[in-house]
Amino acid sequence: MIAPERGIFVNRTINLRSIKAIGYDMDYTLVHYHVDEWETRAFAHAKAKLLSMGYPVQDIEFDPGAVIRGLAIDLEEGNLVKATRFGYVIRAAHGTSFLGYDEMRRTYAGKMVDLGEDRFEFINTLFSLSEASLFAQLVDLMDVGRIEIGLGYRGLYQAVVTSLDGAHQDGALKADILEDPERFIEPDPDGVMALVDQLKAGKRLMLITNSEWEYTVRIMEYAFDPYLPKGMKWRDLFEAIIVSADKPAFFTSTKQLYKVVDEDAALLRPHVGEIEPGSVFFGGCARQVEDFLGLSGDEILYVGDHLFGDVHFSKALLRWRTALILRELESEISSLRSFRSDEIKLEKLMGQKSALEAEVSAVRLAMQRTRLGYADPPAGVLADKNLLERLRSEIATLDEEITPLAVGSSRLRNEAWGPLMRAGIDKSLFARQVEKYADCYTSRVANFIAVSPFALLRVARVDLPHDTWLD
Repeated sequence: MIAPERGIFVNRTINLRSIKAIGYDMDYTLVHYHVDEWETRAFAHAKAKLLSMGYPVQDIEFDPGAVIRGLAIDLEEGNLVKATRFGYVIRAAHGTSFLGYDEMRRTYAGKMVDLGEDRFEFINTLFSLSEASLFAQLVDLMDVGRIEIGLGYRGLYQAVVTSLDGAHQDGALKADILEDPERFIEPDPDGVMALVDQLKAGKRLMLITNSEWEYTVRIMEYAFDPYLPKGMKWRDLFEAIIVSADKPAFFTSTKQLYKVVDEDAALLRPHVGEIEPGSVFFGGCARQVEDFLGLSGDEILYVGDHLFGDVHFSKALLRWRTALILRELESEISSLRSFRSDEIKLEKLMGQKSALEAEVSAVRLAMQRTRLGYADPPAGVLADKNLLERLRSEIATLDEEITPLAVGSSRLRNEAWGPLMRAGIDKSLFARQVEKYADCYTSRVANFIAVSPFALLRVARVDLPHDTWLD
């Protein structure tokens, strides 16, 4: 039986038998990293860049629990915020200090998080955790006068992006990974076998990654070759290998395709014509892949971890089928399962509270009609002030039981920000994006081994608010 943490969760039904080709991202998709190790190292490299730029960051450190994927960075206020699917902010921190309820309400009264505005930057990949942590701590330094305030929070964010981009581009961070892959990479033999199953079932597999060739070949050799059937190498899995793809531009624009003609030296030559099976290519665009495959739209499934760079544009522009890899699902579902008995108790108490609140409302209406004399009280409802006070007292007693359970629910998986996919009782803004663009989502590619390349991934019935009246 498949453990719930390892399930594939379906937003739109996918018949895998009708999928002719499957494209894969590499980092955090085919290859999983130890997140805390990777992001701590990325933070350290970016910190060194910031120091060289004159920022007083010598005392700051990366805290893995301080941020989660799915937060938005508010560049006007210098805040990290968590929002519901409708964009309403339910939790916010200015720098590293959380706002109280009243301050949060004043700051975001009448304001929703709209990811289309340049005011907000969305943390939609695990690679952005160090970015959010750096930004929050720089805000703290600016607020105490250690960074010139004229730069503004937007300027701080740009400095963070510049430092992290520099850490990736100068090769030092990836050199650390290659020097000690065991420290940073979590091998997954089942993920390797899932791709072998798909290949043998006639699927045409592609690797489309933003990583450069020199890094890709070393990482894939480490993560894949030891677990493949005898005589196979990782390159045997893929009909097309495209590195330095520059997603999301790979999906949104037309760019020159280059062939890697000297793999040892990573020498490139402009390429015209079809993508040659077994060759390694640089750049290019999704339309060239479709032409090469002779396929388009829902005949192609793309699997990646980046909510926008991988699944948003491939779904919205090309109508490819999409699968999002969310490694956090395993800890999220595990925490939800461990909290289940308390969740049942909380739901029962909230049901009792709702009934009492409805009774309070009815009594207040009865008292209003009696006092003003414009109508009879609702049938069966007493206009009784003492009854009203008793009901309010019962609600207050219930609240004493509800509060610790509600607080526990809000802190599942992450003490500071709570679940990835929930914002209070609502879906989170991140969950809404997943729902909109990912046909399915799961914690790792290995989970496809349990459903086989011939499965029908069927969407479950989705309840609407009025469906509760049928219970």
